[in-house]
Parts: sequence; structure tokens; C-alpha cells
Amino acid sequence: MDNVKKTKEFNLEKENEATKGDVDSNLEAIQEELVEETNEENCERQSEPLENEEEINKYIKEIEEYKDKYLRLSADFQNYKKRVEREKKEIYNYGSEKVILDILPILDNLERAIHSAENDGGENNNLKSGIEMVYKQFMDALKKHGVEVIECVGKEFDPNRHHAVMQEESQESDSNIVIEEFQRGYMLNSKVIRPSMVKVAK
Repeated sequence: MDNVKKTKEFNLEKENEATKGDVDSNLEAIQEELVEETNEENCERQSEPLENEEEINKYIKEIEEYKDKYLRLSADFQNYKKRVEREKKEIYNYGSEKVILDILPILDNLERAIHSAENDGGENNNLKSGIEMVYKQFMDALKKHGVEVIECVGKEFDPNRHHAVMQEESQESDSNIVIEEFQRGYMLNSKVIRPSMVKVAK
């Protein structure tokens, strides 16, 4: 009986040792796992600021790109507005230029008719007065729209306003002075739409 009891006690002791060994092994495994998880968490925490910084830099770069695009678009829009305003002003000031240029030959013919009536010995005074009245009405209407006659006789020759078709020696005028006008020149709102056709003193 004693031997049996001792054998049971011996077996129980072995089982306890085996169980204790398993528990110790499990505890060591759990500790290793916890250490590993802790290390991974620490690594993730250390990497988070870097990732956040990279994202912030990325967003800053995108903001700068959008800002540049906005500034370019804003500048383009301002230039567009200025161009449209300039074009509108030019249309307002010079939109009638073509029509006026078509009317100028009619004025030239009226001027010729007036000069012709002046040289007929007074036989057509009524006709001359009528032509002068029509001519004046034309000029008044054009003046309202910004048309002005270019004064040239006695003035210094200006290539921007005068078109010289002849030069002539003159004792009465200095060199480069306009001494005769062959065809009137006109300006529209300070822009020369037809230069005066003139003779210039040498």
C-alpha cells in the first residue's frame, strides 16, 4: 500500500511539474506576444507624425497650386475685362468711321459744287446757297459725332495729318509749310481717318 501511495504521489508530482512547465511556457509566449504588440504600437505611433507631416506638406502644395491657378485666372480675367472695355470704347468712338468715310466723298463733291458756283459770275446764287446749306447741315451732323476738319494751310507739314502730293518753291512761305490744300482731311475723336492732301513749300 505504501508503494502504491508513493507511486501516486510521484505521478501527481510529475503531472504538477508538467502543468507548471506548460503554464510557464504559456506565460512566456504571452509575454513575448505582448512585447511584440507593444513594439508595433510604438512603431506606429512614431510613424504617425511623419505621415501627418507628409500629408500636411501635400495639402500645402495643393493649396499653393490652386492659389497660383486662381491668381493666373484672376489676371487673365482682369486683362479680358480691360480688353473688352477698350474694344467697347473703340467701337463707341470709331464704330461710325466706315460710314463717315463713305460720306466724305459726298462732302468733297458739295465743296466742288460750291467752288464752281462761285466762279460762274453769280448766275447761280440760289443754287450756291442751297448747296452751302446742305453742306453746313452735313458738317454740323458730323461734328456732333466727333468729326473735325484738319487745318493745314499755313501750318507746318505733319506726316501724321497731311499727305504731300506736291512740293514747290515759295517766296512767301518757309520751307516745310503747307501752302495749298487739294482735299480736306478729317479726324474722328482725335484719330486721323483721312489725311489732308496738300502742297508743301520747299
